[in-house]
Amino acid sequence: MKAVLLAVALWAIAGSPAYAESCPAMLQHELPALRSKETLDLCERFAGKALVVVNTASHCGFAPQFEGLEALYQRYKGQGLEVLGVPSDDFFQESDDPEETAKVCYVNYGVTFAMAATQPVRGSDATPLFRGLAEQAGQAPRWNFYKYVVDRHGKVVAYFPSKVKPDDPELLAAVERALRP
Repeated sequence: MKAVLLAVALWAIAGSPAYAESCPAMLQHELPALRSKETLDLCERFAGKALVVVNTASHCGFAPQFEGLEALYQRYKGQGLEVLGVPSDDFFQESDDPEETAKVCYVNYGVTFAMAATQPVRGSDATPLFRGLAEQAGQAPRWNFYKYVVDRHGKVVAYFPSKVKPDDPELLAAVERALRP
């Protein structure tokens, strides 16, 4: 009986207009976490925060950008920035072995920001998160390491192609805009 009451209470909270308003539709999803049986509840983890979402690939020439993304995360996390890396094999540069992907991220580059398990990021198979990002930005990733900057209200304020490094002044300015209340 307690389980039923708890389920009803959780449904009431999740289905309430306040919850829907506090969590943008683009974030009302879950993604499996990299190297974990857990899932990333995007609303729980990212709603109300500025967010940089990046489609990654561990065998891509842009993989050294993991270091810059980690530095960006460390620089701004105290102000409410989150970074979400989403490995993808859409461009055939991600390992089939999640442990190898995790090693590249966590061991080789020291990533501490959130990483999802490998997901499709473009086309009709794209995760709902990336469909929402592409719709708002008017651009799906054309290669690995596309960076979407999302404000605290779930609006894409800028996106950057692969060649733009995480310490690029324009990307930093977009992050600072996204951090505003």
